[in-house]
Amino acid sequence: MVATVLTGYSSMLSAIISTQNSERSLVPTLSALVPAAAAGLLAEVIVADAGSRDATAEVADIAGCRFTSSTDALGIRLKAAVATVRSPWVMFLRAGAVPQPGWSEAADHFIQTTGLLEDAGRAAIFRLPGTNAVRPGFAELLALVRAAIARDPRPEQGLLIARRFYDAIGGHSAGDDAEAAILRRLGRQRLVVLPATITVPNT
Repeated sequence: MVATVLTGYSSMLSAIISTQNSERSLVPTLSALVPAAAAGLLAEVIVADAGSRDATAEVADIAGCRFTSSTDALGIRLKAAVATVRSPWVMFLRAGAVPQPGWSEAADHFIQTTGLLEDAGRAAIFRLPGTNAVRPGFAELLALVRAAIARDPRPEQGLLIARRFYDAIGGHSAGDDAEAAILRRLGRQRLVVLPATITVPNT
């Protein structure tokens, strides 16, 4: 299952997925994490739930995830989840967001290269579909134009960040806009776009 670690990497990463009545959307997100768990890069998955009334807890349990549930604001739930991880790196995803094949290699490369820097004050986000097309069609061209005009990263792109760096910047703020707020606090200069795509609902 997702939380099982085999040989390969050195279990550098914990994934934290925010959910709310996400029994259906959680499944593809967890499925995308299986290769990283099998390779040993992913040590654990924590589902930070907002008091779901559907089968989200059951899905998380079947997949071998650690499940926490609270009616606190999103930022409080995410920060509390981070406080329980043992891995040096944390990846935040929304239920329904699906990192595409090759994401674990891109994440591992970023982790390894960033770890070699004296100032490791960088974090990473995934690339949205259409933003890396070589010969884009009309829809992809519109996405490229939109990305060029409005370069602000979106919470749907996830966040890969070292635990020490996360703590140094104060983690998520205590609010429901905590995902966007931490991206604004990091700023474009400290965010790297990984060469790996993430698909999210309505993209």
